[in-house]
Parts: sequence; C-alpha cells; structure tokens
Amino acid sequence: MPQRQQLLNIIHGCVNSNREGQKELYKLYYSFSISICVRYCHNPDDAIEVTNDGFLKVFKTIGNFSPKYQNIEASLLGWIKSIMVYTAIDNFRKNERYNHQHTIEEVHYAIEDNEECSIDKLSYKEIIALVQKLSPMYRTVFNLYVIDGFKHEEIATQLNISTGTSKSNLAKARINIQKMLQATNYKLYEQRRAI
Repeated sequence: MPQRQQLLNIIHGCVNSNREGQKELYKLYYSFSISICVRYCHNPDDAIEVTNDGFLKVFKTIGNFSPKYQNIEASLLGWIKSIMVYTAIDNFRKNERYNHQHTIEEVHYAIEDNEECSIDKLSYKEIIALVQKLSPMYRTVFNLYVIDGFKHEEIATQLNISTGTSKSNLAKARINIQKMLQATNYKLYEQRRAI
C-alpha cells in the first residue's frame, strides 16, 4: 500500500502524462482491476483487454479525479472500480450486437434465500468460475446487481433493456447457478460413492 504522498505523486505524474507515473499506477492497481473485469468476461483474454481499456480511460480522465474520502487510496479504488465496471458494460454492449439476441419474457421468478446453500461454501474463485459459465446477459446482470450493487432500473438503463427483463435475467442467472451447483454436488456425491 503506497503512502499518501507517494500516491499523490503517482496521481500527479499520471495527470501530467508521465509514463513512469502511469506505469506505477498500473502496477499498483492491475490486480484489483482485473479481478473486477474477469467477472464480466467469458475468458481471461477478454478480461485483460477490458482492463487495459479501462486503464486507458483512467489515464485520460485522471485529471478529473477528486477524492471523496479522507483516505485517498479508498477514493481512488472506488473511482477505478467505477471505470472498470463501466468499461466492462461498454464491452458487453459492443459485443452483444454480434451475439444472437434471445427473446426474454418479462417474468420474475422468486427464489428462496433463507436457507444455506452450496454457494455459501464455495471460494471466490469457484463462484467466479460458475458466474463465467452464464450467458453474457445473465452474467452481466448478475454481476451488476449482486456484486456491484446496481439497482434494476440502473441495469436497465445501462444495458438498454426493461426493468422487468433485468429482474428476469437475474432470476434465471440464479436458477442456472443453482443447477450448476446441483450438478457439481451430484458429481462429488458420485465420486465419494465410488471410493
């Protein structure tokens, strides 16, 4: 974790398009940034591309960065996270034009959340692996709502869909994740029985 003055120097260097400052910022926050982008992308190559696109936006707009908290690093992390999420959304919208569009009915499925399920026992990497198996639309809506805290109205605006479609996609994403968990649990059960 960089000291306050060191971070201010790096930011100042980036504002002045100093390559060393940009390199330092990139090295400091690459892991953080890719961990956000990988949730939205189907494969690691796409996540790297989105992360790098996000850093280009960071470098172009860092002059507009204004700390919202006394802790500059916390402010910077929130600002970078926002840029990475919106870059991932832009990437999704760009690629969605080329993907087959599915008709999605406007139905909201209720899922019981009051009982502990298999997902509670999974590691972060295992959860991300399941999320990455979802279709691009389900994955994007799931990430925006569950992980990044967007409201359905915000998701609808960002993805140019209706609020009902956002709710439906989230419900279907959860159902698909539950099915994948059940399949994983069944495989583990069968493996244990075979021993």
